[in-house]
Amino acid sequence: MATDIRPVLALALGLALLPVAGGAQQQPLSASDWLSGSVRGPARESSAWRPGDIPPPRPGARPQAVATSGAVGPVQVTRLDQGDPDQTGTQSPRRAGLPVDLWAGSDPQVLSRMVLATPARLQSMQALMRRLLTAQLAPPTGNGETRGQLFLARADRLLDMGALEEAQALLVAAGPGQPEIFRRMFDIALLEGDEGRACAIMNGTPGIAPSFAARIFCLAQTGDWAAAAVSLHGAEALGLIDERQAILLTHFLDDAFVDTADLLEPAERMTPLDFRIHEAVGQPLPTLSLPVAFAQSDLRLNSGFKARLEAAERLARTGALPAATLRQIYGEQRPAASGGVWERAGVMRTLEAALTGGDLAQALPRAFDEFRRAGMADLLAGMVAGDLPADIPDPRAREVADLLRAWAGLPDAPLPDPAPEMSAPVPTPPAAQRGEALLTAMADIDAALEGDLARAGRGIAMLRALGLGHDADRAQTQIALLPQIQAPQ
Repeated sequence: MATDIRPVLALALGLALLPVAGGAQQQPLSASDWLSGSVRGPARESSAWRPGDIPPPRPGARPQAVATSGAVGPVQVTRLDQGDPDQTGTQSPRRAGLPVDLWAGSDPQVLSRMVLATPARLQSMQALMRRLLTAQLAPPTGNGETRGQLFLARADRLLDMGALEEAQALLVAAGPGQPEIFRRMFDIALLEGDEGRACAIMNGTPGIAPSFAARIFCLAQTGDWAAAAVSLHGAEALGLIDERQAILLTHFLDDAFVDTADLLEPAERMTPLDFRIHEAVGQPLPTLSLPVAFAQSDLRLNSGFKARLEAAERLARTGALPAATLRQIYGEQRPAASGGVWERAGVMRTLEAALTGGDLAQALPRAFDEFRRAGMADLLAGMVAGDLPADIPDPRAREVADLLRAWAGLPDAPLPDPAPEMSAPVPTPPAAQRGEALLTAMADIDAALEGDLARAGRGIAMLRALGLGHDADRAQTQIALLPQIQAPQ
């Protein structure tokens, strides 16, 4: 009688895949706990947080130990090579308009939590947040255990905003040689549909794979389907991947499931890898209910026009997509229906024609009303304010044009007076911990969207104290215009 050698092969495979880590016996590591933990939902976009509160630490925000096996090890901080990543950036402090020593005297752990928790819903604050996250500033004072923590928090904040391109540039600047950095780069590649690039890096860098599922996926991506299948059987036999993910990978590797009518159950917490495998097996998932970073996947040209429009609007709302790109996508095709996103695409086509012809009397107010109804009048301002003349004959169209130009901060636009509740004396800027002061001020300014103008005024005063007068002016103007720009209640 022949001997079944599959258990032996699985054990041998498992031993080959699992280098010894400190000699201690550990429990299997779930892929969902390791891979793709950098993309999460935008729970922070509210004013519930108050200055002085310490936001709860977010799982995965703190660098963890390099995983040399599929087993859970003690949580600790990984020292990142290639210099101090906390000073890594993609633009100079001068270009970002920030002092190079902004983080001086700050606690890296406190900064990291605040970076992840500080809301930025006004367009002026979104722009400031992106500059803050990408600027090449001197690192905060800290010990070796906190080195790189602020860098990873900055990258994660960009991912949460859906700003994949900026996050990738930041990560590339630090180098992909560390698992915590590579894991995020792998996520980005999956969401952009460029997993071949990520797999090439992973296959050429031993010990960097974020999970066994990722390793199996990349074996298949590079054409080694047999090795991928053997690896899946071994990992499944050793309990290194959960049952749901094993089923998902089985469907991915075995073309016998291509024509099956069975629908795979989506994970409760979707990862970019699971999302991409669902697409590969012919069961793509909608992105509207997923974190905004997933919307980047729908921007690909092989997506339907409606999906591209909805994704572009979501990303533009967070500041991750330039207004010019949103405008371009609106004009790609004629609307296929009416209502919702189709209505906005239709009024944009009419407005584009009116901008060319010069008669804005009907098109501009109609477009403003439609976008304002959807809570997107600020996006309309970003798209067309620069093309609007200041001397429109029609009174209503001229009023709308003045509003949009003022919101966008264009020169010579009529500016409203700030509300009396916002008046606050400019404080003495702190000698140290200015980073914390800036992030607290941004949270204060965000409170204006909930009606707390006094708190917003204190935040604007602090921005002025920190030398960010231009940002303070833009925030003050946008807050004063909120009653006109926001959707009617």
